[in-house]
Amino acid sequence: MSRKAMPKTNRPVRRRITFQAIAAPGSNVFVAGTFNNWQPAKELCDKNNDGVYTGILMLEPGTYEYKLVVNGEWRVDENNPNFVPNELGTLNSVIVVEPF
Repeated sequence: MSRKAMPKTNRPVRRRITFQAIAAPGSNVFVAGTFNNWQPAKELCDKNNDGVYTGILMLEPGTYEYKLVVNGEWRVDENNPNFVPNELGTLNSVIVVEPF
């Protein structure tokens, strides 16, 4: 029995993007944005219990708006100087994922 080659897709290659936030140890920290329909479902972890929360998302090339959600409070990413105003009268952080 021969195996057929899988057809090539024209999907862009995803890149590993690391998000990081500083918050009190024991906080609940999530990232939400245009890459996940603004659902705070990606939890950032504080592996060393030192208040540094990190998480990785695999994103296709493009420009994305996002916010960090710390203990239910939506915040811009203080480590990212790139932001844009949103329709709620606040700011969203912006990240550009470059193609390989």
